[in-house]
Amino acid sequence: MQAIARPFFGPEHEAFRDQVRRFCENEIAPHHAEWEQAHGVPLEVWRKAGENGLLCAWLPESVGGPGADFLFDIVVSEELCRIGATGPGFNLHSLVVAPYIAHYGTPAIQQQILPRMVSGELVGSIAMTEPGAGSDLANIRTRAVRDGDGWLISGQKTFITNGQNAGVIVVAAKTEDEAGKPGISMFVVTADMPGFSRGRNLHKIGQHAQDTAELFFENVRVGPEHLLGEVNKGFRYMMQELPQERLCISVNCQARAEAVFGWTQEYVKERKAFQQRIADFQNTRFKLASLWADLQAGRALCDSLIQRHLLGQLDTASASAGKLWHSELLDRVTDECVQLHGGYGYMQEYAVARAYCDARIERIYAGTSEIMKEIIARAICDEPRR
Repeated sequence: MQAIARPFFGPEHEAFRDQVRRFCENEIAPHHAEWEQAHGVPLEVWRKAGENGLLCAWLPESVGGPGADFLFDIVVSEELCRIGATGPGFNLHSLVVAPYIAHYGTPAIQQQILPRMVSGELVGSIAMTEPGAGSDLANIRTRAVRDGDGWLISGQKTFITNGQNAGVIVVAAKTEDEAGKPGISMFVVTADMPGFSRGRNLHKIGQHAQDTAELFFENVRVGPEHLLGEVNKGFRYMMQELPQERLCISVNCQARAEAVFGWTQEYVKERKAFQQRIADFQNTRFKLASLWADLQAGRALCDSLIQRHLLGQLDTASASAGKLWHSELLDRVTDECVQLHGGYGYMQEYAVARAYCDARIERIYAGTSEIMKEIIARAICDEPRR
């Protein structure tokens, strides 16, 4: 069936997609099951990705980047999703962590960190969530207190994606400005700093190849250049960056849902029951028809959000609506596709079973579905009519 046209991708993006697809099929797909057993992706894979231009493609040449655009990183995300590879956290590294440093970091920090993120020498993670603070960022307890011209950071973070591999971490901490007013600030911490340590690699019900860790900060001293932007402006910076992060989740969920649908489409054409293909039963045909219609709606919404972001017009409520829709779409699609696989859909060696477990977290991180609904409701109910 004819796919929805995606005119914002040019010939250069499609040529890059071919390159990324080859990389994914040769360097990632054959090893992903092994990484799931190890609960992590080897650092060498990150360096290979850097060598092939798969990391931080949007960064300008002035900070060591290829000088391409946001869409190149979207291509990388979609191709990883196409093969069901949830292990390599390239998306978070390139489109969530790097923007904080590029947008708010001092020139010295940008030159110190960003070229090494492009090359894959440094893996990036972002440390916001704590044992007692998830979506409620105002409740974080990690603190940064002034120490001469620098800061001492102390606290604990958990559920940190890329946590075991991370060489650079963007940390949210409570601070006070010079007048004693409390707030949240963002800092850049590198893994070689005294006082920084990692806890256990957390074992999740899905996304087993993705390293997810506890991080500890015990009087980690950072210089003044490691403060991102201004003191107590961290919450504002998070609100500015979250729409892109939530758009990335929409992109990933849509692409993974399309992949699961494709695997199921092939399976029901080959598998037989009662002397006929599973695809010949009316229930199967109607289920697939409904899923395909949902996927078309999801694709139209996802690409509309991408286009709005390219124009600088993606607002918080719209990004939240996309994250809500696509994360729940992925759950619906994977659930129905497991059912259409029958008993084999419950077997871990089948990609659809792994996709089912991988999907569940999408409705939780970067803001739960309930938080997304609250953000959307505020925009609907609380903003003045125009």
